Amino acid sequence: MLRPWPVSLGDRIDASRDVPLYMQIIQALIRDIERGRLASGTYLPSSRELARVLGVNRKTVVLAYEDLIAQGWLESAGTRGTRVAAALPDPVNRHRSDAEITMSSAVVDYRFAPPPERPIAVSSGPGLKIDEGAPDGRLFPAELLARAYRAAAHRGAQGNGFQYRDPRGSPALREAVATMLKSQRGLPVTAENICITRGSQNGIFLAAQVLVERGDSVVVEELTYEPAVAAFRALGANIVPVGLDEGGIDIEAVEHACRRNAVRAVFVTPHHQFPTTVSMRPERRLRLLDLARRFGFAIIEDDYDHEFHFESQPLLPLASYGPAHVLYVGSLSKLLLPALRIGYVAAPPQVIDAIAHRVSITDGMGNTLTEDAAADLIGSGELRRHGRKVLQVYAKRRESFAAEIDRLFGDLVEYRMPGGGLAFWLRFRTDLDRMEARAAAMGLRLASSRSFMTTGDAPRGLRIGFASLNAYEARTALAALRQAAG
Repeated sequence: MLRPWPVSLGDRIDASRDVPLYMQIIQALIRDIERGRLASGTYLPSSRELARVLGVNRKTVVLAYEDLIAQGWLESAGTRGTRVAAALPDPVNRHRSDAEITMSSAVVDYRFAPPPERPIAVSSGPGLKIDEGAPDGRLFPAELLARAYRAAAHRGAQGNGFQYRDPRGSPALREAVATMLKSQRGLPVTAENICITRGSQNGIFLAAQVLVERGDSVVVEELTYEPAVAAFRALGANIVPVGLDEGGIDIEAVEHACRRNAVRAVFVTPHHQFPTTVSMRPERRLRLLDLARRFGFAIIEDDYDHEFHFESQPLLPLASYGPAHVLYVGSLSKLLLPALRIGYVAAPPQVIDAIAHRVSITDGMGNTLTEDAAADLIGSGELRRHGRKVLQVYAKRRESFAAEIDRLFGDLVEYRMPGGGLAFWLRFRTDLDRMEARAAAMGLRLASSRSFMTTGDAPRGLRIGFASLNAYEARTALAALRQAAG
């Protein structure tokens, strides 16, 4: 005589799902045990009987039972059959609802830090996306990347190079980045001054982690890179906005902030200020370094697109003549590919040690294969050759983009031709709130003008990338933006 079976699994086992049948049986039985519908010591039907009821092969049920016994949910009672393990706790206080709970439908009853109401990144999905200055990944030769990966994989396999390693990053890439920064940007660095990160944003966050404690103040410009501000706020920093103009950050305002606050860091993008694209003048750079010495704060210098300049040679980074006071953050995303997520921080060795410790407890280590492939591309000169080629493409796109802006917008927009970088800063003589709402309704996706603002009265504008768009895409994007402007 069959034992009475307290639950039915039939309505939860479905061969059309992409989950294997034996795994569906395991999941259903665990849920019933966890919710108290199957109490400790309850005998289950034989594998043959349950297979008949569910309409599955008996081996499927046997496999499910064996896995559950191995995990400790069930136990074999010899000739008496299989039962729920007696050692499981009393189910009296467990949830007894018959409703199926999934990770998506579960009600979270523990404390966690939710995301902000407005996410930082421009959302993905259908519609036309205008970025804030991304490169065109289609221009990088796929075969070149594949060759670099093949070479890195071959060397790694032969030299047992795929094990856990230094959280500072691949030795080959650290050496290549140090050589690049020394020869092309004037930074007095060696490999010991470099920590490889997962992109520049990761580098900014790691730098902030070793500099900022809750309650410390970080000075930023009134228009700036929102993800950096979000990183500082996540660490409990007090954000102190200061003004900027055509010469860059307002140095008097920085000094005033230092006299009134416990400033631990100043975040700047001096090469091509984000989002306005202006370059910080040399005299302001020197004065900012002088303030760092006097007040004991660190400068986080985000040099996110140093490689792209169209009208003159770029100014040397602050870190090239103030290495003791600057954490220099850079990236290969603009020159190589954003999807590879390769950034770096250059700083004194003791600071790099602190950053590497943070890497070790959050990421463990980076991606050795990708980092070694990137080192190959730098060492072989391929990355520099690619940079020269795309610079010519982007220079033409910049000119065409400006001409299209003039044709479509006329006096409706104010801008200046960016001397470098991959984006324009556009100031509109129209209601921006209305314009952005209409753009969103049309399926146009772009970063909100308010996302760049750290104060309510900061000058408003839109940062519009041109490099990732071919001629047709640029015309389409700007035409849609013009239509949204009314």
